[in-house]
Amino acid sequence: MNIAIVGYGSLLWDLENLSPFVTGDWKLGDGPQMPVEFSRVSPKRKEALVLVIDETLDHQCQTSVIDSTRNDLHQAVNDLAARERCSHDMIGYVSARGDAYRPLDGAHEWLDKSGYDAVIWTALPGNFHDQVNQPFSHDNGLAYLKTLKGAALEEAWRYVEFAPEITDTPFRRFLRNDNFWQSLDFAPERGLKFEEK
Repeated sequence: MNIAIVGYGSLLWDLENLSPFVTGDWKLGDGPQMPVEFSRVSPKRKEALVLVIDETLDHQCQTSVIDSTRNDLHQAVNDLAARERCSHDMIGYVSARGDAYRPLDGAHEWLDKSGYDAVIWTALPGNFHDQVNQPFSHDNGLAYLKTLKGAALEEAWRYVEFAPEITDTPFRRFLRNDNFWQSLDFAPERGLKFEEK
């Protein structure tokens, strides 16, 4: 069973404990289109805004895929859940044999054309409203980022700036035109920037 793992955020530059369970390089931009946005406040990332699949939003972004070494779908799901520090029910998938969990529009169609037998992805939800008590929007996201200080703001900046260019979300484009965000410039030696090949 050939299983593809979808990446759109930090997974692309930091496989972490998933490394032993993947093979080959990331196929940048070859994954399914998904509604990805910086709409989750992440305790793991010092309360930075991180990328998630947010089905409440109406845009699509290109994603990337890497091959799992597993030939068992449930093992591959458990591998990704361990990397994401979430329960296995926060991993979505579709398979050619018809199994699906948290399926997304277009995932089956992508799988049919891909040559893979299954595709899995992290399905953590956006939580901006729950954490900030405001709906996610460009203005509200920026206002939230302005409340971060020190290491938290640096982590937020690094996460947005290090994400691969193909993860071109509307909020990221908004930040490119914001004076506050563009005034930030944390020393690159503090972290390894993801470089697309």
